[in-house]
Amino acid sequence: MSGDDRPRIVPIALIQTRCGGKKEDNVARAVDGIAEAARRGARVICLQELFATPYPCQSEDHERFHDAEPIPGPISERLADAARRLGVVVVGSLFERRAPGLYHNTAAVFDADGAMLGIYRKMHIPDDPLYYEKFYFTPGDLGFRAFATRFGTIGVCVCWDQWFPEAARLTALAGAEIVFYPTAIGWIHEEKEAYGASQWSAWETMMRSHAIANGIFVAAPNRVGVEGRLEFWGASFVSDPYGQIVARASHADEETLIVECDLGKLDVARTHWPFLRDRRIDAYAGLARRWGDVPRRGCG
Repeated sequence: MSGDDRPRIVPIALIQTRCGGKKEDNVARAVDGIAEAARRGARVICLQELFATPYPCQSEDHERFHDAEPIPGPISERLADAARRLGVVVVGSLFERRAPGLYHNTAAVFDADGAMLGIYRKMHIPDDPLYYEKFYFTPGDLGFRAFATRFGTIGVCVCWDQWFPEAARLTALAGAEIVFYPTAIGWIHEEKEAYGASQWSAWETMMRSHAIANGIFVAAPNRVGVEGRLEFWGASFVSDPYGQIVARASHADEETLIVECDLGKLDVARTHWPFLRDRRIDAYAGLARRWGDVPRRGCG
């Protein structure tokens, strides 16, 4: 199907679930969720970050590396089979074993015929309390990518990537019309009362700003439930190119959001709010510097 022939109204699904201790059960529930979303009309379906297991990074535990798999591998093959049987695009976030001692937090994209269009390896890796991802994951080396699927061109970033406007910008510039952010983010129990509302608000606000700045749809599936000291806050959502929340899940319940994305809105948004047009790409060389040596102009 050529780009001009692709539908402009694309129903997408975000699957927000809890994760139990058995990988096989989690994968089976994810495949069932994909089938249910397809039955409800979704054509592009995204699972939450590292959906096959409890979030592995609350501690530095070498045993957790046994949960990783190569890509292609057993889990990715099941996602490919679901995409092919149901005629839908599937985005799945996986713990990738690339080589001995080399692991990534990786999202794989499967087209509606089951073909794997490619992978995105998480570029920004956090090291926060209970999010010790640098112990497990090597930063991605594939850059920011877009994938031309049967139902539209999509991009994928993963969780911590959501805090970086550069990631969203480069994914949009690659051609993405919808950027998915499979996520595993939650509250630490002792911080929730004081900071919980502001943490969740900042998370959503940041991604809504990506939608506005780039004139794209942004879709973020997050997990729910308590795992160890983390209470995952759910609230999976879809933002339109104006930063308006089209749909949002609850903080506590398992849900599947189905949202129709009108990709025709991208041209309307970008011509009425022409932020991409007005970028001064000749003036942004300083973005490639770490800090401090960016030339400064005096005031006055």
